[in-house]
Amino acid sequence: MIGADGLARCAWGASTPDYAVYHDDEWGRPLRGDDALYERLTLEAFQSGLSWLTILRKRPAFRLAFDGFRIETVAGYGEADVARLMADAGIVRNRAKVEAAIANARAALELPEGLSALLWSYAPPPRAARPGSFGEVPAITPESTAMAKALKKRGFRFVGPTTAYALMQATGMVDDHLADCHVSGDRAGV
Repeated sequence: MIGADGLARCAWGASTPDYAVYHDDEWGRPLRGDDALYERLTLEAFQSGLSWLTILRKRPAFRLAFDGFRIETVAGYGEADVARLMADAGIVRNRAKVEAAIANARAALELPEGLSALLWSYAPPPRAARPGSFGEVPAITPESTAMAKALKKRGFRFVGPTTAYALMQATGMVDDHLADCHVSGDRAGV
């Protein structure tokens, strides 16, 4: 789809100005770092059952509410923090997801290799070519299924294969930008 600025984007990336910025500057770009990937994993879990646009627009409030998604800080949250988060109208107030975010921070602290190394170990080799349409983009893959299984085994919650694949897409572990999209598909150095 050609945007108002004349650039070809994946159709979803041209649907709103918020999506265009996210599509062009973040989605599909390789992201590393335990705290950065913990943030994305947490937001993908909160998105479950909701629009990504809702989460994207609430991201500044999420970052504030979850202390910048610093794993060590969130892992130390207690009942008072759960109550604070459940009272915060700026975020999605779902107790199971809030408690999962805290449990996931605690589980991430236990990973000897770190969260980033574990997640990236499931990234598949780059495709020979980008998909021509979103009909060619899977919702889950063997790699996302394996990632979800490994995370659950280590105590993570709200991390099914679909959430794992969305994380892989968002953080550049896979390149699901369409063939005619203007965003570079370079995973060099990954």
